[in-house]
Amino acid sequence: MSEVIAITNQKGGVGKTTTSINLAYYLAKAGKKVLLLDFDPQGNATSGLGVDKSTLKKTMVEVFAGEAPIQKILITTKYAGLVLAPTVPQLANTEVKLHKSNKKFIQLRNIIAEIKPNYDYIIIDCPPSLSLLTVNALVSADYLILPVQTEFYALEGVGQLLETIALLRKAMNPSLKLLGVVPTMADERTALTKQVLIEIKKFFKDKVFDAVIPRNVRLAEAPSHGAPIGVYDRFSKGARAYKKLSEEVLARTSKKSSIEKEG
Repeated sequence: MSEVIAITNQKGGVGKTTTSINLAYYLAKAGKKVLLLDFDPQGNATSGLGVDKSTLKKTMVEVFAGEAPIQKILITTKYAGLVLAPTVPQLANTEVKLHKSNKKFIQLRNIIAEIKPNYDYIIIDCPPSLSLLTVNALVSADYLILPVQTEFYALEGVGQLLETIALLRKAMNPSLKLLGVVPTMADERTALTKQVLIEIKKFFKDKVFDAVIPRNVRLAEAPSHGAPIGVYDRFSKGARAYKKLSEEVLARTSKKSSIEKEG
């Protein structure tokens, strides 16, 4: 049964795209069929997997505008089991047209429905905002993963995001669940990181993943080489952290599947 996971935080620079790429990679490495859907107009998940955006003829821009089926844009990556739905900055322009559509909140859900049975996991990399694109992703998703930077303003804006999620759950997607919170960019040698981790765990309790993503030079370098950290430097701290996160995601989602089968 396919699980759709939206990775989002309205704040930029919290490791959202890095988490999307590396979680997708490690889930695929665990033998799962995974689609990474780049839904951030910046297109960093696309370039982060080594795809030259200037060579793309059709992307999520055409799919979201109803000009191409999603099957026509999918790119089989060089990593077994991992497929990419790429995007380019023009995706931001489709949001203006979308406001006039009577399907403006469910367009992505309808698109995903066409291919959902083909994958074990669909990972959506969302824009760093509470835009109409993000709302589409949350309406489409079974789960939300929230990367939270371990810095002073870590929880700023999170309340607004959670309010939006509560409204969407009530109005359009009652099955949406917070799968977990990922602490990112951590330097556990510092008192600040330790204090912020305490605050995050106090706020989110058992929803916080055990995996803590460190500040790591190799992790920062990997996107410029168009590779997941598990390929660029699989022995780095960043690689070990994302491998651990993927294992936790597998455990939390398989637990849900088991409960459904029993029911």
